[in-house]
Amino acid sequence: MNLVKKQIPITLAFFIGMFMWLQNYLPNHDVQEIYRTINLWSLIIIGFTLIVGIYSLLNHHAQKIKRKTPQWGFSVVVYIAMFTMVGAGLIDSKHMEAGGPLMWLFDNMQVPMQSTMFSILAFYIVSAAYRAFRARTKEATILLVTAIVVMLGRVPIGEVMFGKGLPVFTEWLLATPSMAAQRGILLGVGLAAIATALRIIFGIERTYMGGGGD
Repeated sequence: MNLVKKQIPITLAFFIGMFMWLQNYLPNHDVQEIYRTINLWSLIIIGFTLIVGIYSLLNHHAQKIKRKTPQWGFSVVVYIAMFTMVGAGLIDSKHMEAGGPLMWLFDNMQVPMQSTMFSILAFYIVSAAYRAFRARTKEATILLVTAIVVMLGRVPIGEVMFGKGLPVFTEWLLATPSMAAQRGILLGVGLAAIATALRIIFGIERTYMGGGGD
C-alpha cells in the first residue's frame, strides 16, 4: 500500500517533472510528440478533476441541506443555480450567441451579481488603504505621499492644480520605481515557483498526495 500511495506518485512526479524541464532543450520530433501527448493527458486529468470538484461541491451543500445547518437556504440556491445554468447550456441551440438562454442568464444574472460583488469589494479596498496609508512610520509616509501623487496625476483635477508636470512625474513613478518593485516581486515569485517545483520533483514536498505530506 505504501508503494501505491507514496513511491509510485513520487517516481512519476520526478520523471514527468524532469522530462517537462529537459524537453525545452531537446528539439527532437519524438520528444516534442511525447510532450504534446502529456499535455493531452493533462487535459483529460483536468476534466476528471472538474467532475470530482463538482461532485464535492454538490455533496458539501447536500449535507448542509440535509442537516438544516444555519443559512442552508444558500445551499439550495447553489443547486438551483447550478442546474439552471447546466440546463440552459444543454438546450442552447445558438451556441452561446446573443439571445440564447445561456447568454441571457449570463448577461442578466451573472454580470449584475459580479458587478455588485466588485462594488462591495471597493469599500473593503478603501478601508484597507486607509489602514495601510496612515503615516505612522517613515515607510508609511512615503507610501501615503506617493499614492496621493499618483492619484492626483491620473485625474484631470491634478493637472489643473499642479500643471502638466504632475502627470509626467506620475508616469515616471509608474514606469520606473513602481515597475522596478513589480519586477522584483515577479522575480521572487519566479524563484519561489522554481524552488517549489524542485521540492516536488525530488520528493521533498509531498502535500499533493494528501495528508501532511510525510
